[in-house]
Amino acid sequence: MANLPTTMHGVQLTAHGDFDALKYATDIAVPSLASTDVLIKVMAAGVNNTDLNTRLAWYSKKGDESDDASWSGNALVFPRIQGADVCGVIIAVGESVDKNRIGERILVEPCLLKANGESLKTPWYFGSECDGGFAQYTVVDSLHAYKINSSYSDEELASFPCSYSTAENMLYRSNPQQGQTVLITGASGGVGSAAVQLAKARGANVIAITSESKAQQLKDLGADKVLSREDDLIKTLGKSSVDVVIDLVAGEQWPKLLEVLKPKGRYAVSGAIGGALVELDIRTLYLKDLTFFGCTVIEPGVFKSLVNFIEQEKIKPIVAQTLPLSEIVTAQQVFSQKLHVGKIVLTIPHSE
Repeated sequence: MANLPTTMHGVQLTAHGDFDALKYATDIAVPSLASTDVLIKVMAAGVNNTDLNTRLAWYSKKGDESDDASWSGNALVFPRIQGADVCGVIIAVGESVDKNRIGERILVEPCLLKANGESLKTPWYFGSECDGGFAQYTVVDSLHAYKINSSYSDEELASFPCSYSTAENMLYRSNPQQGQTVLITGASGGVGSAAVQLAKARGANVIAITSESKAQQLKDLGADKVLSREDDLIKTLGKSSVDVVIDLVAGEQWPKLLEVLKPKGRYAVSGAIGGALVELDIRTLYLKDLTFFGCTVIEPGVFKSLVNFIEQEKIKPIVAQTLPLSEIVTAQQVFSQKLHVGKIVLTIPHSE
């Protein structure tokens, strides 16, 4: 790592808590490389629900913030550099990595199966179980650094990895076919707006749920029909009218999602911003022969498929706003207000 910097700027999460748990530091040690790692100069990094959830210990089912407040269900190690969405450039490689990778523009696959040179028994999430992209430099196993050839800007590319791979994984597993109807909750967020595009790319009929103020933007993305969050799904759509539900919200309206599913319908979930505890009438599940998919770990091949979609420009980035890394608190405040469509992206400062 000769001629490379030894310290860097970054945002450290120092504890579970409010915004004051986020510390912008200028003297963080540049991470070292395991034999199969690559060192990435981070150019842009997207903001996600997982950043806020991790900070607030939302993943802790015990509620005591002690030992299960990460994606893997283990204790979070502080200080932690968050940031799952990364676009950057490889500037150094471990001893077992082809040196020709230096200079590649890459996207980081956020769901990690390998870290510190070893295969993981339980998958990690970039920026949760290990440091992520809210810094000038980051490391990841070469396996999870995907070369990208695209005319999109760094900020645009940073809007893709987390949201779009999550959406693609949900659609891959629930497998909507051409002409089938897909209902997407939370459709204006990063994952939801990605799911709209990816479902349309499969030839599905897409119904999006969002606020009235964002309806036109979702129609512009390809949604065939847009419903308000306040609409009664059963009255509007009718029972047994939907083939697939892509759910990012859960909450009080959750039982109606199952009512509008057709017999043998598929329900995929990867978020619960409307409330994690829901009421299930188990008879609906078995009498309609429904299939449920809980989606966190990205299936093999999903991220490569996403990179191909990007390079072919079959999907487009949706960047609502960009802010410098030093304004992380403002970025998270804007994000939590949910007034935007698409992604909030942080730009990373580099003096050279």
